Amino acid sequence: MKKVLFFLLIFLAFANANAQIVKPVKWTSKVEQLSDSEFNLVMEGKIDEGWHLYSQFTPENGPLPAEFTFENAKGNYELVGKTKESDYKKQYNDVFEVDEYYFEKKVTFIQKIKISNPKLTSIKAKIDFQVCKDVCINGDNTFTFQLPKIEASTLDQPVSSSVTAVVDTTQIVPVSVKPATVTEIVAPKKAEDKGLWTIFFLAFLGGFAALLTPCVFPMIPMTVSFFTKQSKNPAQGKRNAILYGISIIAIYVVLGLAITGIFGADALNALSTNAWFNVFFFLLLVIFAVSFLGAFEIMLPNSWANKVDKQADRGGIIGILFMALALAIVSFSCTGPIVGTLLVESASKGGIAPIVGMLGFSSALALPFMLFAMFPSWMNSLPKSGGWLNTVKVSLGFLELALAFKFLSNADLVLQLHLLEREVFLAIWIAIFGTWALYLLGKITTPHDISLTHISVGRLSLGLLVLAFTVYMIPGLFGAPLKLISAFPPPQSYSESPMGFLGSPAESKQDLPDGAKIGEHGIITFTDYEKGLAYAKKVNKPVMLDFTGFACVNCRKMEINVWSDEKVLNHLKNDVVLISLYVDDKRELPKNEQFISKSTGSEIVTIGDKWTDFVITRYKTNTQPYYVLTDLKEQKLNEPISYTPDIKEYLAWLKDGISKFK
Repeated sequence: MKKVLFFLLIFLAFANANAQIVKPVKWTSKVEQLSDSEFNLVMEGKIDEGWHLYSQFTPENGPLPAEFTFENAKGNYELVGKTKESDYKKQYNDVFEVDEYYFEKKVTFIQKIKISNPKLTSIKAKIDFQVCKDVCINGDNTFTFQLPKIEASTLDQPVSSSVTAVVDTTQIVPVSVKPATVTEIVAPKKAEDKGLWTIFFLAFLGGFAALLTPCVFPMIPMTVSFFTKQSKNPAQGKRNAILYGISIIAIYVVLGLAITGIFGADALNALSTNAWFNVFFFLLLVIFAVSFLGAFEIMLPNSWANKVDKQADRGGIIGILFMALALAIVSFSCTGPIVGTLLVESASKGGIAPIVGMLGFSSALALPFMLFAMFPSWMNSLPKSGGWLNTVKVSLGFLELALAFKFLSNADLVLQLHLLEREVFLAIWIAIFGTWALYLLGKITTPHDISLTHISVGRLSLGLLVLAFTVYMIPGLFGAPLKLISAFPPPQSYSESPMGFLGSPAESKQDLPDGAKIGEHGIITFTDYEKGLAYAKKVNKPVMLDFTGFACVNCRKMEINVWSDEKVLNHLKNDVVLISLYVDDKRELPKNEQFISKSTGSEIVTIGDKWTDFVITRYKTNTQPYYVLTDLKEQKLNEPISYTPDIKEYLAWLKDGISKFK
């Protein structure tokens, strides 16, 4: 699956006529000796203001993570555990719908090693990383760690408890400190951010939806009646109601704690990007959906409810706690699928998200019970139980079913099976939401529905809204972008007909020039410079070089929002030969094509390395997106530009370069 590029350089660099090679991270290194055979290799980076460097723990589909390569380890030393890093920050990216894990200002990486070859004097390590501001830069740095002389007889023997040797890249400096002060950075601790508030809010809505189901809503008057009769005075009734609400919240938060504790803060996050776990989540949500639609009910054993109910008769604080537990068990057939979905979604975020999710859900569930028990007179304002409760439940079933296919789509994208391409996904969603609209309009019923003599205004309004949404999705089958739901279906390029099958027919593969493909918006695109240049000479058109990345956020913004403009698209299709060079392409070059860069001294091993070196060598920059217009002698027609979201400005640049082509 694509790993994301998230992209480069400062605004001043855009206006500079001579693009500069930007190096926003300055690296230093040192060695910490832990014993006669064990060392910490410490790599520290100072990050320029405003830039972000991405963690090695960045989720798949997110920005390009830091990666480490340690040379000649076999027979010389072993890596002890994974490279550890300082605390990172977390922020949601609304373009790629994932969280970003990043460092700002400074970062420290530590790799513990154990020496097995006493003749070893140095270790080389390389970090590949990405840093972003308005644009992104793919960078690398090679470290050479000098080791102290190691006596073979002392290997595996602990060093004196009062001395720790610290070694930088040029010299060995003994430092007298206590063992506890040796630097060792533990696994990253995620920063709280607005993403958790989003989870809380969505979970709160989920709790409110659960409240309006047949399993929960009728229990409000029963619970209020119990507290009113059992309390000796109004003050005691209010106190018991508050304790009851707190108990409900505590039960669900403990569930979130259990999920986090059992699986670990990041384990489910890692699993959420796994294709087979996405298939599992798909099956789980389908079961939940079918249950809500009335095929069967998911229930906990009756013996559990009976035992808990007996404990609730004890009274006092313990009795109230068991009353809350009884509510959770009895209402499980309605709340279980919602809780399960929330746990799946929040667990995919990692960290304390499951706890926050359960806090939001239980707060919405507990609040009405507390308020109506404290103010019984409000009961008169509650709507009567009836068929509308089942309508809410069935509607949740349709939503669960639609969400399930998002997980299946994730798995299909990861495995690149092309079984659930954009058209198929949208067809399924159109069928689901269309059926939901028919249900709300009373045209179809489910097993637990009552006969309708009329449709309420609220149900009719919701039905029309769902029907309108269904109609909105239909043009997506023919290539419409569907920006309102862009986070859910696969991208347009992952489809049977990238051009749409009712629009202008795309060129067939046999009609395409050698090395070309159909790119965004149906533009004929080359991904190899030599083949693209040869074609440009054949058709006598200028070349537009597009230095991009598979997961470059600003590159995608340019393609979706700027290239889609009618005038811009006309030039890109008819007046230039587009060559898109992906600097993050990790496919290895053939051995005979690998080389050492004369510009940077870096090893050029992958296709992405090749195009990165190309843009640095020829244009003295390392930014993406980066656009260059050239003639057939490979000379610039005008000054290259980078991220330019202003359509008029980008169009003017295109026209200027094309007009200078001879």
